[in-house]
Amino acid sequence: MNAAKVVEDLKQRFPNEPEYIQAVSQVLPTIEEEYNKHPEFEKANLIERLCIPDRVCEFRITWVDDKGNVQTNMGYRIQHNNAIGPYKGGLRYHKSVNNELYRVIGPDEDVPAGDIGVGGREVGYLFGQYKKLTHQFQGVLTGKGLSFGGSLIRPEATGYGCVYFLTSMLATRGIELKGKKVLISGSGNVAQYATEKCIQLGAIPLTLSDSDGYIFDPDGIDEAKLAYVKELKNVERGRIKEYAEEYPNAVYHAGERPWHEKADIALPCATQNEINGEQAQALIDNGVIAVAEGANMPSLPEAIKIFQDAKILYAPGKASNAGGVSVSGLEMSQNSERLSWTAKEVDDYLKRIMNDIHENCVKYGTQADGYINYVKGANVAGFMKVANRVLYNTSGYRKH
Repeated sequence: MNAAKVVEDLKQRFPNEPEYIQAVSQVLPTIEEEYNKHPEFEKANLIERLCIPDRVCEFRITWVDDKGNVQTNMGYRIQHNNAIGPYKGGLRYHKSVNNELYRVIGPDEDVPAGDIGVGGREVGYLFGQYKKLTHQFQGVLTGKGLSFGGSLIRPEATGYGCVYFLTSMLATRGIELKGKKVLISGSGNVAQYATEKCIQLGAIPLTLSDSDGYIFDPDGIDEAKLAYVKELKNVERGRIKEYAEEYPNAVYHAGERPWHEKADIALPCATQNEINGEQAQALIDNGVIAVAEGANMPSLPEAIKIFQDAKILYAPGKASNAGGVSVSGLEMSQNSERLSWTAKEVDDYLKRIMNDIHENCVKYGTQADGYINYVKGANVAGFMKVANRVLYNTSGYRKH
């Protein structure tokens, strides 16, 4: 495989999908060496089979806006690969999508979860409508409420898991999280629980943000302040600037992101492409020693290069934010068993899963100079797991 050629071919094939091209461009160069050690992969044209989704489901959505006007949009569901289990992925949607989405999902086919704009409330709407349309009570969605099949620790899982992964990274250099100052972006689910776990482990979160700007609290965000944020964002649906009105020592920076503040650690937990090259360099210059991504692809490629060139600890979201989808898997297991596990059981599983992910990153990502390239480690570990399963499922193939 020539990674650069594959990426160029995909750009020609999918010219209007920049996020997809960005994701592929970040993965293929890191797995090229390992891929080319396996001639059976090339014989089976594995790279194209893994880059191209199995199905793209497209349907019309008709809905009524606040003024009573009927609007029409298109809804999409990408089912990329089910080699190791049902299709899985987040939803970003208008609630009227329910009426068509139910046709292409199911507990053994495709199990959606929430994403931007889709939290527990919206998952509840989806689950209720799915049940109404199918007359089935099934574990078809994750992130459900506890009263109808949800899992304890699922709301906390992505944020908690990110911090668990961070502590494993720090341990490779004999560093503890306790006492470290942390910059956190976002103020939604992931940011809230990353903040909570940091507080529990003795770190000092300094920032939170939303799409309008960020707050910097020089006194640190403690449990009481975090409780205020949860009420503000989850119940009142307010803006983070109100934090600075409630706590006068905090400063609100409108239209900015928190990456120019001095700290030890950065946890981008807001959205994709929120750290550019200039901001990455500012983090390095201000003493940040570790970056663990809670969001999906929050760092631009230029930022990732700066982190790696500086030899700081850097974890891509596909590794450090895997706690959410992992506990979604545990939710599916509980649904299949018709059982509910305790919070401790789920949290213990989560810790073990994040530790296993970290060990695989170290296995495949450790360079000759001892630096751990977590991007390469995560990409190769994930690729090998899926690639071997795809080949096992290919007619006539037997692994020797």
